[in-house]
Amino acid sequence: MHVMIEGKVHDFPAGCRIIDMAKEVLGNKYSRVLAATLDNKLVNLGESVRKNCGIHFIDLGCEDGERIYSRSIAFVLSKALYNLYPEAVLTVEHSLGNGLYCEVNGLKLTQPIVSELEGRTARIIEQDLPITYRNMNVNDVKNIFAGGKYSEKTDILEYKKGGLAVYSLGGYSDFFYGPVVPSTGYLRLFALKYYLPGLLLLYPHMKNPDALPEFKDLPKLSGIFKESENWGKILDIGYASSLNRYIESGEAGDIILISEALHEKKIAEIADMITKNIGDIKLICIAGPSSSGKTSFARRLGIQLRVNGLMPISISLDNFYLPRELCPKDKNGEYDFESIDALDLSLFNASMASLIQGSEVRLPVFSFKTGIRQFTKPIKLNTNQPVIIEGIHGLNERLTSSIPKNMKFKIYISALTQLNIDESNRIPTTYSRLIRRIVRDHSFRGADALITLSMWNDVRKGEEDNIFPYQEEADVMFNSFLPYELPVLKRYAQPLLSSVPHDKPEYAMASILLDILSCFLPMDDEAEAVIPHNSLLREFIGDSCFDVY
Repeated sequence: MHVMIEGKVHDFPAGCRIIDMAKEVLGNKYSRVLAATLDNKLVNLGESVRKNCGIHFIDLGCEDGERIYSRSIAFVLSKALYNLYPEAVLTVEHSLGNGLYCEVNGLKLTQPIVSELEGRTARIIEQDLPITYRNMNVNDVKNIFAGGKYSEKTDILEYKKGGLAVYSLGGYSDFFYGPVVPSTGYLRLFALKYYLPGLLLLYPHMKNPDALPEFKDLPKLSGIFKESENWGKILDIGYASSLNRYIESGEAGDIILISEALHEKKIAEIADMITKNIGDIKLICIAGPSSSGKTSFARRLGIQLRVNGLMPISISLDNFYLPRELCPKDKNGEYDFESIDALDLSLFNASMASLIQGSEVRLPVFSFKTGIRQFTKPIKLNTNQPVIIEGIHGLNERLTSSIPKNMKFKIYISALTQLNIDESNRIPTTYSRLIRRIVRDHSFRGADALITLSMWNDVRKGEEDNIFPYQEEADVMFNSFLPYELPVLKRYAQPLLSSVPHDKPEYAMASILLDILSCFLPMDDEAEAVIPHNSLLREFIGDSCFDVY
């Protein structure tokens, strides 16, 4: 049997496990491998191979490896909790900074309990216990979890078809929508931190896979997640199965309207905060990662400000790019348009300072086609005209270094997914934004899913470098995720993702996203028609009343 591994052909007997291939090819370094792609599909290392194929090893140096590690260590933590407090349930809520934020149902956490859990988890890891798995049909999985304490886990199985991988560790079982490491000994780097009312599970990240990251508190981000959790309680939606039940019962329209009303209320509150301090605030800076709905948010905020008697103007950062020949280049010699140094910071600060002081200013208009800029006729602000700036560098102080802090109001926006599949299977925020972008890029930019997926790693790198380090600089955060959006996006995204060729590396991510979408019932035409034309979701599915395309 011929197996292509990292560009080189190796011969193995049919039925050889991937972990044994890793041992032979990598020697002592095999233990760094957490999983693999088999013909571009993520699989466990215990998978047996019976035909010619291509294999790529996954370690902690990439985002897939990071997710596999976090999923695996959360499984071990659940086992430790089960050993100590059998009736309690660990719920994996969301990522937070350098770790996973988790809560425990049926047990009030204290610092001593968290320390006890950390010690028991460490003991399980030290024993290097095997984590086994079986691919089972859904009906058999239902029998395993029926009548247990995991209500959401059993509920979601009513909507699943096909098979699932059920993992076992010392008599404790769970199922996941992605690979888990072969044994607990792979997970020696972790820590638990009491983070009221739950805990933070810290683990190594791809930028430094051999060390635990330093804990960095993110109180504003944590607060917006808590607000989103409260919104979920208002809607009675915390997991996929509860949303599916609303769709089945024909009540999806109510969920859409309440979700949109919560968005509108929050945007109005932000506008009121700005209006209250309009004597000082002159610049409104909006930033967030890709596919957060920044453009629609900025337009809706502008409308709410007008309701309050203000007349904001919008200025695009894209027009402040340096002439092409002065733009910095990345390590590959390509123009780095994501860098803040690609902007003419001196001109931007001088223009904003002059506007704020009531002077006339000629603003640049940059041509991406020619790489040069021209200038507008002079403009001047009135006293009730704040400037709205929307762009990836909006929270970076370097962008507005000449403007005093009390004159700036910074807003961070992202689609922070508060809706999960079940107690132990979360939906990463990154995946929600990627699904949005795939739909938008196909409909309005002529790009198929393969193109969008192929660019995503570079997009993510730009976010990690230019956006996430500054998110806590925001005066306020806005969660643009809509609890009903995945059933809507499913209708658009599912055929696009299904068209990704099996022989492309991007097929692995396409399969993951299809697995997530398979947990949701699709929204029908009648329900989708309820979505307002000013909804942030319209920026991605179409029929927006704003010029966002």
